[in-house]
Formats: sequence, structure tokens, C-alpha cells
Amino acid sequence: MRSLAVVGGGVIGLAVAWRAAEQGWSVTIYDPAAGTGASWVAGGMLAPLSEGWPGEDDLLAFGAASLRRWPEFAARLRAATGVDVFVADQTLTLALDAADAADLRTIADFCGGHGHDMRVLDRAGVRAAETGLSRTVRAGLLATGEPAVDNRLLVDALRRGCEQAGVHIRAEAVRAVEELGHDQIVLAAGSGSARLWDLPVRPVKGEILRLRRRPGTPPPPHRVIRARVHGRPIYLVPRAEGLVVGATQYEAGFDTTVTVAGVRDLIADAESVWPALGEYELSEATAGGRPSTPDNLPLIGRLSDRVVAATGHGRNGILGVPVTVDAVAALLAGDTLAEAKAADPRRFAARFPSGGESAGAASSSGGIQ
Repeated sequence: MRSLAVVGGGVIGLAVAWRAAEQGWSVTIYDPAAGTGASWVAGGMLAPLSEGWPGEDDLLAFGAASLRRWPEFAARLRAATGVDVFVADQTLTLALDAADAADLRTIADFCGGHGHDMRVLDRAGVRAAETGLSRTVRAGLLATGEPAVDNRLLVDALRRGCEQAGVHIRAEAVRAVEELGHDQIVLAAGSGSARLWDLPVRPVKGEILRLRRRPGTPPPPHRVIRARVHGRPIYLVPRAEGLVVGATQYEAGFDTTVTVAGVRDLIADAESVWPALGEYELSEATAGGRPSTPDNLPLIGRLSDRVVAATGHGRNGILGVPVTVDAVAALLAGDTLAEAKAADPRRFAARFPSGGESAGAASSSGGIQ
């Protein structure tokens, strides 16, 4: 039986391992704390259209390809584990001023030019869609095909799927990729990937809040709510128990300390959009490092005859799971997936050697984060 090592146990690593095990590989995941890190902190939005912008055609195409795969992926996961991970069916992006309203029309036109239908709503349309929104909202952009998932349910379900498929999870840090003796290796270590191979991946810090609805308080929105307040992005994602509010964005290395300023800004910005939020219980404040690349596209492709990269998904790690799984499965079978060509690491060829593992692998002093 062919053996596969997956370095990194976030949603990407877990999903790749699950698929490979189902396809007959003997799979081992290496991660000191599988299922934690950025995957545990995420909001779970699947919103490539709402984040679309002119000039980012490859990013839109990649995200849309993964979004199309999400219903089938979720159905397979539900059939294997009994877990339904979806928490919302649509995404509503808000404009609080004239400049933001113009941006919404720009996004709608850009996505419409690529065959994606999005509806621009006026003030009355926004209020009709979500009655709990602030009256200061001027316009909205409704993406009826952009759902959201509960990232923690997803992590738990993927772990269960891996266990059922016979995947071994070893709570160990990998310090040099070439030391692994498996037939193939998938590098899915998120922000820690650059410690193991010379790749342009860096952590971008994001703080996120989890709010619990108290008895007698208004319910959370039915949709994902996105907006920009004082130039800062804000999102509200419904959960069974309340809301997830995120997320700040800092270049702070591997620091995941939650700051007072970050919590203050998130609460103030979110409350200006959804006033009832102030009555909720603040149950958790956490931070993670989004594994980001210079062009915001992930790195999915061969690094050597034995090593495949599946990392650098930035803020769209949850969104990118299905297409990444399909792309890695194709690579392990000696093929390529057309929808993932733009994510080929060779676009940054000058950043890492073209030779074998010994030239590219690096010692990791901190393991996988």
C-alpha cells in the first residue's frame, strides 16, 4: 500500500488525508495539535464573490471553483459522519456610505462579467432582508449562493472521517520534510510551511469573537453579514448559539495575543451594523495566523518528486477545502486539476530551489502552528 504523510492537521491537511485514505493510501498526519490554529479560529465564510474585485480574476475563479464543490463535499462528509456543517445560506455585504455603495456596484459588475449573479439592494431591500440591521445602512449586495459553515463542526467532522478511514494522527512536529520516509508527502502546515520549505507564506494575524445569545435577546441574522466600518472590514456569521464576529488583520508574525484594541474595534464596528449585538454575551476572544501569500492565492502543486504543497490559503482556507482536496488527489495520481493551475507554486519559482527536498527543506524550531 502506498504511504502518504500529511504535514499539518488543519482543515486542509485533515481533508486531504481523509480523501487519500478513502482512495487507498496509508495516511499519517503529523501535527502537535491537529485541528487547532487558524482552522479553529475561522469564521467559516464561503464568499469568493462578495470579496471579488477587478483585476483579481484568478482569485475569483479559484474561489468560485471551490464554492461549486462545497455542496457535494459537505454531503459526503455528512454521509460519513452524520455532521451537517452549514450555518447560513447567503451572504449580505453592506454599504454605510456612498463610497461603499459604489464599491458594491463595482463588485456586482465584476462578478456579473464572470457569470455570477449578485443583487444590489437599496436601503429598503436591505431592511427587508434583515430587519435587525442598523438604519444607517445605505445599500447591500446579496450573494444568494454564498453560504457559511461552522468551522469547528467541520474540524471535528473531518477528524471523525479520518479516524473512520484509518488515518493515523501523530502529535509530533516535523523538523525536516526529507526525514519522512513515506512515498509521498503533502505539506499543509499553514503559516508553519515556510519553516519547512522555502515558500512565500507568512502569518497574518486575525482576532475573532464568539458571542452567545442570552435569553430574551434578539436572534442573530439569518445570513452572513459583511461590511466596512471606518475602513475596517467586519463580518458577522450566525452560529447555533449566537454569532462569530471577525476579524482584525495585522502583520504580527506568529503572535496570536488578543489585544484590547482589537476586541474594542470588533465590538464597536459590529454593533454599528447589528445594534442588538451589544446585548449578547462575550464568550470567547481568540486569534490565529492566516497563512497568506503575496497574491492571496494558495500554493497547490509539486515541490519535488515526493512533496506536494497545499498551503497558503490565507483568509479563504475553509472556502478552499474542496478544490484543494481534488487538486492534491489529482497530483498524487500523476495528473493536474485545471481549476487549480493558478495556484501552482512555480509562479514563485525564484523563491525556492528547483532541486530536491534536501535543497528546499528547512529545520523547524517551532513545529506546526
